[in-house]
Amino acid sequence: MILDHLLARAVARLAAAGSPSARLDAEVLLCHALGVDRTWLFTWGDRQAPTVERARFEALVAARAQGQPVAYLTGEREFWGLALATSPHTLIPRPDTECLVEAALARAVRPEGRLLDLGTGTGAIALAFASERPGWSALGVDIRPEAVDLARHNAARLGIANAAFRESDWFAALIDGERFDLVVSNPPYIAVDDPHLAQGDVRFEPHSALVAADGGLSDLRHLVYEAGRHLLPGGWLLLEHGHDQAEAVRAVLEAAGYVEVASRVDLGGHPRVSQGRRVDDGTGAERP
Repeated sequence: MILDHLLARAVARLAAAGSPSARLDAEVLLCHALGVDRTWLFTWGDRQAPTVERARFEALVAARAQGQPVAYLTGEREFWGLALATSPHTLIPRPDTECLVEAALARAVRPEGRLLDLGTGTGAIALAFASERPGWSALGVDIRPEAVDLARHNAARLGIANAAFRESDWFAALIDGERFDLVVSNPPYIAVDDPHLAQGDVRFEPHSALVAADGGLSDLRHLVYEAGRHLLPGGWLLLEHGHDQAEAVRAVLEAAGYVEVASRVDLGGHPRVSQGRRVDDGTGAERP
């Protein structure tokens, strides 16, 4: 069977299985099985599919038809132009989270500074930021040791030396007096009963990295009230949240004493990141 026909059959199978991106999924999986890029595939689609690679591809398509995320099947996902290794121990980096990177870069106006990324996962946010601000240092923390190992691996394979990673339950493992110009996070913010948890890739991603109590707001509230102790005076806190949570997150930021509170929209035009600046001495605000 030639590659174009093999690809067309896979697209039909994935479309029938309900994939919203059947063509792209099939192309990515075939390139992975063959060890080529998409340009090669478009150029040489009239070649015969090698037997071993064809079997590997058909196994990948079968797994994708069962709902397995493409990023876990290939072990890689692009984010901010960076090829990041992925694993089932971490969330899959998504384009909407690039909005958080953009917001952080907009606040990193000085040539040097420090950024803290809470719940770093693959290291996507810290690495994207560090790649754009070589004079800054980025620290990513995660409660899962597997995530920390993966983030370190990504930093090494990308050659990004100004990003480091540490195992920590949010702020718990930070050194006393360790302060940052920017604190960013894409924390769990999906409600326990959200029907989207039974759909798409999130069915296979770590539940603890997705779900939070109190309608998805508990971790967001915790970070707002704890971050002040780790921000330098005038430092910024930037948080990704659900498309319908911006108003609630802004209210928490304002109640905790942050100023210049505002939200930014993602690629789909939905409020996705809310931010605020500390103006006190950095000791943090008490819970009202």
